[in-house]
Amino acid sequence: MTKHPEQRVAVFIDTQNMYYSARNLYQARVNFKNIVEDAVGGRKLVRAIAYVVATKAGEERPFFEALRGAGIETKEKDLQIYAGGVKKADWDVGIAVDAIKLADKVDAIVIASGDGDFYPLLEYLSGVKGCLVEVISFRETTSSKLLEIADDFIDLSKEPQRYLMKVGTIGRGGEPHASEHAPRGRAKPTRRVGVRGRNSSDEEGEREGSVYPIITPWS
Repeated sequence: MTKHPEQRVAVFIDTQNMYYSARNLYQARVNFKNIVEDAVGGRKLVRAIAYVVATKAGEERPFFEALRGAGIETKEKDLQIYAGGVKKADWDVGIAVDAIKLADKVDAIVIASGDGDFYPLLEYLSGVKGCLVEVISFRETTSSKLLEIADDFIDLSKEPQRYLMKVGTIGRGGEPHASEHAPRGRAKPTRRVGVRGRNSSDEEGEREGSVYPIITPWS
């Protein structure tokens, strides 16, 4: 697909999907700044929004600050705790509403997620709004339905050194420090991963800790 410099682009980041995909596949973290940069691809960025989950403990705050330092807006939703200690926060509807609101102001909409639930949204944006619809995500956790409808797909797994950082490290502006290195080459998944980038063991782990359990502040 040809990308023109004058095209206006909006990027919507399903942070939970990206986080769990990187953790499950590579035991690593995502470099969101580079993801947005490549999603825009030299075009005019209108807005880049990351949808995040906030906990009462606030352990994820350094992560949110890193996103904003990279020029990425954040929209927060409080973590809901249900009977039995199960924790959940779903941004699918919020992302869809914002994308539809912006559709008339942009030429292309990029979804950073492999979640197949976004297929009806992309179908509407393409067929009704006339937008280019693009997906940037890890191929292993991307629904085949998204690949079928997307005008362009960027596979993050092809360049792990660009899109991943070591677990437990973060630099200002969302970039790794010079001494940090992402995994080299493509790695096999360390466990079974669904299209939403999560599995049952992740949900069990969240009963004990933060929704972003490996996020730590930078020095």
